[in-house]
Amino acid sequence: MAKRGPTLEDVAREAGVSRATVSRVVNGVRNVDPEIQEVVRRAITRTGYTPNQAARSLVTRRTGAVALVLSAVGEAFAARVFADPFFGRVVDGALGLLRERGVQPVLLVAESAQARSQVVDYLGQGAADGALVVSLDVDDPLPGMLVAAGITTVTFGRPPGDPRAGFVDLDNEAGARLAAGHLLARGRRRLATIAAPDSAPAARQRLDGFREALAAAGVTEVPVVKGRFTAESGRRAMARLLREHPRLDGVFAANDLMAQGACQYLREQGLSVPGDVAVVGFDDSSAAGECRPPLTTVRQPVEEMAAAAARLLVEQLRGTAEQPSSVVFEPELVVRESA
Repeated sequence: MAKRGPTLEDVAREAGVSRATVSRVVNGVRNVDPEIQEVVRRAITRTGYTPNQAARSLVTRRTGAVALVLSAVGEAFAARVFADPFFGRVVDGALGLLRERGVQPVLLVAESAQARSQVVDYLGQGAADGALVVSLDVDDPLPGMLVAAGITTVTFGRPPGDPRAGFVDLDNEAGARLAAGHLLARGRRRLATIAAPDSAPAARQRLDGFREALAAAGVTEVPVVKGRFTAESGRRAMARLLREHPRLDGVFAANDLMAQGACQYLREQGLSVPGDVAVVGFDDSSAAGECRPPLTTVRQPVEEMAAAAARLLVEQLRGTAEQPSSVVFEPELVVRESA
């Protein structure tokens, strides 16, 4: 016969309290004296008791899981997600925090209208307690759909409209101003930018911040070519900029992959980076270190931001944070060799 594991009764005897008190502590009921909670937790550790998640869910109506949802409106979803290290960094940061808090992540993908409806239905049926949404598009309706369905939601990046979802974001305009200020401080005046696609949530802020900083310094003509967050799109954008503005001496790209592609094209044309053209990227991703020369970039602390988003979600679900709540991170300029 298999040896039975420790039970609630065993914990109660060890702690010197009632079985009902142990049950309240295990199930997160909030009206238990903190000192008694600590006594029970120590007894749980000593006995090796493991709560039965299925039974606990019946009591709390919680699954102990949250959904991490990657959502997009446009096409080529897989290419957009897996070509950019940004999304892996988001997942990595969120998973670390969730594991610390004993929360099981469920990865969901919403790449179409049908998929978005399925995600809302799935979560509305109680498959997970809440959702952390990473949207690829500025007009993504999913956060609003989830909030309307009564699902606790936190987004990575400011959600479109006002769906009353919590969020974590970066001050993107401030980051772009850092890039502009650095290029100006290096004596560059014939500046251009490889901007993010209009559909990207942070595209407008990064472009506006760069233009505003340059305008304040008297630089009003700023050529703009839109990329697609890939190295190849940055390479093509750099080719167009050089063709139309051969005397430019500085470029700001809205992510590191596009900046890496720009540096590659400049080298192919026999131009020195930063001697002839200085290049600044955005994100401080792995591409910044792989770039030749190593890339000066605006650091977006993606892992820390994702962990903060996961923390907000867990705290809202446990009733220890306001709903909705938000955190905005400050960017940092990381100076390397490209500018």
